[in-house]
Formats: sequence, structure tokens, C-alpha cells
Amino acid sequence: MDRVEKAYDLMTLAQGEFQADTAVAGLQAAYARDENDEFVKATVIRAEGQADAAMEDGDTLIFMNFRADRAREITRAFVNADFDGFARKKVVNLNFVMLTEYAADIKTVVAYPPASLANTFGEWMAKNDKTQLRISETEKYAHVTFFFNGGVEEPFAGEERILINSPKVATYDLQPEMSSAELTEKLVAAIESGKYDTIICNYPNGDMVGHTGVMEAAIKAVEALDNCIDQVTKAVESVGGQLLITADHGNAEQMRDPATGQAHTAHTNLPVPLIYVGEKNVKAIEGGKLSDIAPTMLSLMGMEIPQEMTGKPLFIVE
Repeated sequence: MDRVEKAYDLMTLAQGEFQADTAVAGLQAAYARDENDEFVKATVIRAEGQADAAMEDGDTLIFMNFRADRAREITRAFVNADFDGFARKKVVNLNFVMLTEYAADIKTVVAYPPASLANTFGEWMAKNDKTQLRISETEKYAHVTFFFNGGVEEPFAGEERILINSPKVATYDLQPEMSSAELTEKLVAAIESGKYDTIICNYPNGDMVGHTGVMEAAIKAVEALDNCIDQVTKAVESVGGQLLITADHGNAEQMRDPATGQAHTAHTNLPVPLIYVGEKNVKAIEGGKLSDIAPTMLSLMGMEIPQEMTGKPLFIVE
């Protein structure tokens, strides 16, 4: 929340750690301080003799973020009258427009309201009286809850959630293992408890450390994950369960831009694996897309696939 406060003060008070005549000059100064684009510190853009460009009552702000998870905190700081994340030095009455709905409890204009999704995986599990656990650390908690549930904030019946705090470091190359050990400990305990019909877990290391562009850190992150996945696999096998290992995009597998040789910090569009661990004899189908994952899970569990799911199971059980 401290970063949110600095950004809020920058925009409402025109107060920041640094000042530059132009945005380009501000970026160049940040690079000279060894800050990359993701971590540029609060910089006021104000040429000599110019007035402050702080926000005032009646201004219109259109927030162009389409992802909800990283937009909620500062949106609430601008919009919520009862915001208590930090003491706001200046409260501005804005015409605030969210590009998409960041959260149902944020009461402001939405440019593109959410589509209503019926019978998502979590909802379908609840309708079939199944129990489920969603678990991750802070960086990916929204992905296994809000996003995986089709933009629904509240848990479904029979759904439990465990949040593991991500380490408080400036960048994750400083702690590439992140909180994977604690996450794995909780996950293994949940598997061995036999309490849940299904568990959705997200390990953020490959993505978050991959974003730093530091090869040595990415190697350590993957080594940590290898150990964690080994523990999870053994736990699943010990209870006669089934395990799917996959991802929704690449990152850490490409740490250098092949054209420039510079650090590559973005996602890749390379294919991702889909690994099955279990007692069933399965044959994989060629191809596959993200919308096939939920039908695949339901098929392996022997459950009916709702008609709203347009994907197909990616394994044939022989």
C-alpha cells in the first residue's frame, strides 16, 4: 500500500521523490538510477515555470487498465469515501471511469461492464456439491479466486481459500523462491487431508521472477519449483489422486531477447505443457487451449461437462 500512497500523492498533490522537465527526461533519469520501466519511482513532470498538474475536483480520470487485480487498490483510494488504506492528504471528487469492472463493490462508472458467465468450473463444482480449495500467494491469489471464478468475488458453496503472503522485497530476483515452501507445506497438508474434491493452486515464481529479466534468479526460481512440484506429486500419489500441471503463458523459459540480447521481461506465446499424474491410462489429444482445461478436469473426475463450456477434454481415458 505504500507504493499506492506514493502514486496517489503524485497525482493528487504533484508530489514525488523526483522531478523532470519531460516524461522522457524522467525515464532517462530513472534508468540512470538503475530503475527499469516497471519500477520508475514517483516523478513529477513539470518544466521550469510551469504550474503543478495535480488533480482537482471535477477532473475526469479514465483508468485504462483492463486487468482488475492491479487496479483495485488505487481505484478505491480515488473512489471510496470510506477508504482507510492510508491517510489521504487530499481527497478529490473525480469523474472516475474504470475500463472494466475491477470489483463489484467499487461504485463508479464502468466503460465495459463484465459479461455474465454461467457454470464456470467453480460454480459447477458447487452445484454438484463438491468441495474445492483455492490456494496461492499474494501475487497470484486473485488468479485462483476472482479470475478463475469468472469475475465472481465471493466464494461458491463448498469453496475454501488460503492466501500465503508473498515476500516483501523490491523485486523477486532478490528472493526467487518467494513463498513457495510455505505454499507447498499448506498445499500438501490440504491434499493429505482428503477434505477437498479439487484444489486449484498457482505458483507465481516462473512469472514474477521471469519479469525481472535476471537469468540466475529465474534458474533458482525453477529449482525451487522443481522441489515443490516433487512434494506435491508425491502427496497426490499417496492419496490416489490426480494432478494436472500446466500454465496459461510462458515467461521464464526465455530470459533473453534473441534479436537484441537484452533481458526479456515479458510473457511469451510459446506452448506450455499439460502434464497428467494419476492412476488412469490416458492419451493426450493434439492441440489444446485454455478453455479446454476445465472440461479436461471434469472429464478426469467423471463429471458431466456443462453445455456452456465450449472446450473439449484434452485426454482420452483408455
